[in-house]
Amino acid sequence: MIIQPKIRGFICTTAHPVGCARRVQDEIDYVKAKGPIAGGPKKVLVIGASNGYGLASRITAAFGCRAATIGVFFEKESDGKRTATAGWYNAAAFEAAAKKAGLYSKSFNGDAFSDEMRSKVCEAIKKDLGQVDGVIYSLASPRRVDPQTGQLYKSVLKPKGAAYTNKSIDFETNQVTTVTLETATPQEVAEAVKVMGGEDWQLWIEALMKGNLLSSHAVTVAYSYIGPAVTTPVYRHGTIGAAKDHLEATAHLLDERMKKIGGWALVSVNKALVTQSSSAIPFIPLYFVILMKVMKAKGLHEDCIHQIYRLFSQRLYNNRPFDQIPMDQKGRVRIDDWEMRPDVQEEVEKIWSMIGDANLLQVADVKGYNQDFLKLFGFGLAGVDYSADVNPEVPIL
Repeated sequence: MIIQPKIRGFICTTAHPVGCARRVQDEIDYVKAKGPIAGGPKKVLVIGASNGYGLASRITAAFGCRAATIGVFFEKESDGKRTATAGWYNAAAFEAAAKKAGLYSKSFNGDAFSDEMRSKVCEAIKKDLGQVDGVIYSLASPRRVDPQTGQLYKSVLKPKGAAYTNKSIDFETNQVTTVTLETATPQEVAEAVKVMGGEDWQLWIEALMKGNLLSSHAVTVAYSYIGPAVTTPVYRHGTIGAAKDHLEATAHLLDERMKKIGGWALVSVNKALVTQSSSAIPFIPLYFVILMKVMKAKGLHEDCIHQIYRLFSQRLYNNRPFDQIPMDQKGRVRIDDWEMRPDVQEEVEKIWSMIGDANLLQVADVKGYNQDFLKLFGFGLAGVDYSADVNPEVPIL
């Protein structure tokens, strides 16, 4: 099969196995070039391990800390007629690279929200690793079935309190548009919290603790986002923000419980990046293309792997005592510090105020955004022959 990108709305419906493998290898090479992380974890569970920050976390743990890793995700394999999802190919490439490097790795594909998946993973940890000393929670999903009640909850991105109107971008026409999002109902806010809040993270940690599967001084980290003033009404003060507030409150609850075994529970606030989920959020992509332009000009731009390596090496580990991890006033680790620098945000706000169709391509990095978006699906990688006939059926070994 000759595989080319097929864009539908805000997603790409195809993925390239060789391109995805190339991107995973590029991230592995980056971590190896940066060097080992002293005092890093040695047995790590990554929940949401096939894309974005979760994948970068698994790569950093494995190739920066020589850790055994277990990854959990929900992806679709190829049926021979259609390609697999990018996350499937990413996981396959990671597994192959880890085994070649002599590292233990095991992947579980299925509903990470389910009790059945938790049970399977806990059994594997007990059998193969005994315990884990690191748990990364990086799930992003639009829906969740409550394992206790069987009820389906769906997450929507809406502001709370009042409708919100602002600029956005149409990537099909490269035009600046105006979008209005209607206010969320109380039910929609509650459902967003059920899907993307801290409830599932808590269930995972409780299951691990019940099975005595967390080692002394184990650390669990969940990822969050705050963002700038321009996106606050729809993001941090919206339905997703309510979920993030719940996630961060859960971190404090879990931290108290993990202190009993000498462990920690933390939230890391990461920077804005091009991801499959963020591409569908109104207003956010326009902020991204402006931010990319500004941060690249200042030499501050980071992708997922750069962020997570910096998180591991300069915040969490490198022989740093955990009671000395730098945090903000709410107890969050801030790896979005470069994005939120005053000089960066002042420049972003200046461009936002004057951006329009006539100057969009000059003052914002639309090209870079599109390139990063396609790379999520394995397209546009150097050294990959996209005219070659490839087999879309790739096993996760």
